[in-house]
Amino acid sequence: MEKIRHDLRLSETITPFGVGAIVDVQGESLIAPDTSWWDKKYAPEISCERLLARLGAGVLRQPPTHAGRSGKDTAALLYWRFPAWRFCERCSKLSKLTGKRKGKWSNTCECGGFLVPMRYIAVCEQGSHAQDIPWFMWAHRGREATLDESVRFCRAYKELRFERLSGRGEGLASLQVKCYGCGHTRSLSELVKKDALHRDGISCVGRQPWEPEDSAKKPCNHHLVAVQRGATGNYIAERISALDIPEERPQSAEIADKIRGHVYFGKLVADNGGPQAEMLAGWIAEELGVTSEIVLNVAIEDEVAADEVLLDLKDGEWAAFLKKLDDGRDRSGGDFVVDGWNLNATSGPESLVSRIAGVGQVHRVREVRALRGFRRHSAESDLITADLGPDRRRFPTYPAVEMFGEGIFLRFDEDKLAQWEAHPSVRARAGILMKRRTSVPWAERLDVPEPRYIALHTLSHLLIRRLAFASGYASASLQERIYANSDRKDKTAGIFIYTAAGDAQGTLGGLVRLGQPEKLIPLLVSALDDADVCSNDPVCIESDSQGSSQLNLSACHGCSLVSETSCETGNRLLDRQLVLGGGSVVGFLDKVLTEVRQVTVTG
Repeated sequence: MEKIRHDLRLSETITPFGVGAIVDVQGESLIAPDTSWWDKKYAPEISCERLLARLGAGVLRQPPTHAGRSGKDTAALLYWRFPAWRFCERCSKLSKLTGKRKGKWSNTCECGGFLVPMRYIAVCEQGSHAQDIPWFMWAHRGREATLDESVRFCRAYKELRFERLSGRGEGLASLQVKCYGCGHTRSLSELVKKDALHRDGISCVGRQPWEPEDSAKKPCNHHLVAVQRGATGNYIAERISALDIPEERPQSAEIADKIRGHVYFGKLVADNGGPQAEMLAGWIAEELGVTSEIVLNVAIEDEVAADEVLLDLKDGEWAAFLKKLDDGRDRSGGDFVVDGWNLNATSGPESLVSRIAGVGQVHRVREVRALRGFRRHSAESDLITADLGPDRRRFPTYPAVEMFGEGIFLRFDEDKLAQWEAHPSVRARAGILMKRRTSVPWAERLDVPEPRYIALHTLSHLLIRRLAFASGYASASLQERIYANSDRKDKTAGIFIYTAAGDAQGTLGGLVRLGQPEKLIPLLVSALDDADVCSNDPVCIESDSQGSSQLNLSACHGCSLVSETSCETGNRLLDRQLVLGGGSVVGFLDKVLTEVRQVTVTG
């Protein structure tokens, strides 16, 4: 077969053309094998210690790249043909055979017609395996086939045809596979019935299409289902990303160090909750400017010698952003440059400005994205890792790309946010998604939908939609990162909206310039005004069950949804009511538009 050369953007090698993905390229249907098939000489290693700490042992490697004419001499990513079964668009012959043209293998039939990949493949319901449908076997199965001896013992392997019948519409009933050796025909409508392949005795081979036949370590007992090869559920990528930032210690850890270093701390621990504990804790707290409860908690942790839990990736990023905001103008250089702003002298609605504790103009940031693996058929299926080679357990290779970009960071006031989420109506509203998250098994991989997360996540979407008009970037090129967790020692409350490119050393500055407070506040007001009325209201604003698995409340394509590649949860856990209010629900920013409109009328 002649080699096909096709250029991809570097970021596309992670998703949607990453390991395990089925893609159409120049009329061919191809699938990307795992990283054990890569030529490591041409796949440079990427450094990101924070990301590897989350993934565990292994190495991050960037797929081979080239530019211009040099691409002919450099290694390329390997893709396998899948499905192997094809039919001729001229004579309709169905087979795995490949023709020849001038002595070379080509994707043509013996009659000269072009070979077209079959539309359907077989996918395992639970094991995330994929394989060809054995069309010759399938065509000679079924109720009628068992009664005809000529069909049961047919060996006319080259006489199979894939035909379309006229006068039967455009559905599967108009498509059939016919064997011209025995004359037996079978409609594709029988292929998609429940457990159809299982009844025909077609079982899962327990491996991926590019793996050798002897690679399946144990048989797969799950049933196969016939699906269209381009169906979205055939490839559910699981990727993870991290910002390459200087790892900062959280404020709680620094405070704990100061408490442990106090001259009275040893006596506090020795007292072990005795009569002097409260008095000693009060003295330490007064000198360090903290509460007695914090001092006592540190003493209890030391008493049981609790090991510090490995911080989540976002915890380290949050601490780094806070340090940058406190430092003001950033003249450090490097791959993480942030100018910090406070809003003390910024004009705007008091109900909005008072809730924002700081803004960061992120002039430069490096993000590393890696592919952990993929699933097929459903989000509950088994995860197939990106490396299926012999070293996959000891030292796997993860496909990764580094992205350079810019963005806007917003930190919200913790006290006002905590006061708002203490409202019973707010907690009851968020409790709807909390309950649904526990009832959907795969939803456990999503963030906890506490009130602050839902509100800030929805606000992020509203701002992304507005920034698409003002920044010069399409909304699909903007990404979000939500920091909203009240269950940590250092509670987080912020959003980071950024754009990054893997095939350029940065971006054009159209986003970061809008991070100046005098420009950002009007943009936030406009974003809230856009979402105040949805084209699907009153249905949307009154709804509490929208989106995938009903994991959205008042949020739809008319008001809050963005490209799924931009959202870190795939357009889930959204609700306009928790931002703007509605019914008996108090919105986090429900007074902003009222204040703006009153000023406008007065003016």
